[in-house]
Amino acid sequence: MPYIPYTRQQQQIMLETIGLRSMDELFQDIPSPLRSPEFDVPRGKSEMQTVEHLRHLASLNSTGLKSFLGAGFYDHYIPAAVSALVNRSEFYTAYTPYQAEASQGSLQALFEYQSTMCRLMDMDYANASVYDGGTAIYEAMMMAVRQTKRRKIIISEDINPIYQSMLKCYTKNLHLELIVVAQKDGLPDLETLQGALDDSCAALVVQNPNFFGYILDYSDLFSAARDNGVVSIISVYPIMQSVLKTPGEMKADIAVAEGQSLGLPLSFGGPYLGIMTCIRKLIRQMPGRVVGRTQDVKGREGYVLTLQAREQHIRREKATSNICSNQSLCALQALAYVCLTGPDGMRSIAAKGMELARYAASRLCSIQGVEMLNQAFYGNELAIKLPMNAYDLLSRMIPQGFVPGFPLGRYYPGMEDCLLMAFTEKNSQQDIGMLTELMRGIIEG
Repeated sequence: MPYIPYTRQQQQIMLETIGLRSMDELFQDIPSPLRSPEFDVPRGKSEMQTVEHLRHLASLNSTGLKSFLGAGFYDHYIPAAVSALVNRSEFYTAYTPYQAEASQGSLQALFEYQSTMCRLMDMDYANASVYDGGTAIYEAMMMAVRQTKRRKIIISEDINPIYQSMLKCYTKNLHLELIVVAQKDGLPDLETLQGALDDSCAALVVQNPNFFGYILDYSDLFSAARDNGVVSIISVYPIMQSVLKTPGEMKADIAVAEGQSLGLPLSFGGPYLGIMTCIRKLIRQMPGRVVGRTQDVKGREGYVLTLQAREQHIRREKATSNICSNQSLCALQALAYVCLTGPDGMRSIAAKGMELARYAASRLCSIQGVEMLNQAFYGNELAIKLPMNAYDLLSRMIPQGFVPGFPLGRYYPGMEDCLLMAFTEKNSQQDIGMLTELMRGIIEG
């Protein structure tokens, strides 16, 4: 923690130098509700005392919990070699690879990342990533708007509600028409989605597995979208792509994903990784950077940034997301994870999560009043109905060292008694057994 020992007198001298009278005046352009609150650190403390105070505050957090929390972000084991490779100085300190002659290592790594994501999604092209999964959906949506010259977007309500909030925020001033088709017991309303498609729609946005953990085949829906000239966008969970029907097999036009589960730690919410892939027809609408492989005049293989204008070279209203040096490090981390895990390892991780989810379902549904939200096919994540409020259950289990899941009522009114639970290779049958008995004790009394 940097200790910044400026006195009030020194601060006042600096403010007067730039013609201001107070710190409030310095930050007046930031709305007051968005400014940092008072940290409530006692005055007159030394650096050592301040650090001790902050450590004490940090110790009040609940840590070391057994977690079954997913909802779009998953706690997977990260092989130690991933960190060892990514932290090599030639990658860790590399600047954005504008100059191909000085950046062949970074460019080759990004090219291999793109190739890997294309194989994972079964799509034609990938870019060198964007900021996160929500940004990737937004950029995919804007690709569709540019391609079709239309402004209506059809969104299934069972995509991650965080992504839905991001889409509303990003498009607030863009005069797009976002139509959200309500889910039914955690499942997309395929009939209504298909009925909403017409020649005024730019894009259709769905997710697989969806936010409730259910696995779906959108092939027929994508076919209907194609008949209406609508761009099909699907957001996926990359780990599950090794065992599920891929976006390419469903004939999606754009496939995106949150890449956190590929070797990136949860880290309190980031930095994460937005994976973007598309079919050949849409490559010129792809935002961010695309690395290509070529040959020089002597026939030597080399890698270059291609198809892209630098963000500084285009007008603001036409600008798209772009990655920085640090973001490409996240892409490299995902590449290292996939290479070290391999296709068999990916399938094994996906299968383990699904196996544990089914074991958990059988155990949890033995508790009086607990049942599955519906009988649809699910992956490593499942939604259950409780005979009590899910928040109340959470508040009673955390002191006992367990986070049983995500309360769906937070984003879906009427589902206050529903809980979303995720399972990865870091969970065990023993953990699930302890979880079940704790829940049974609370629910059955």
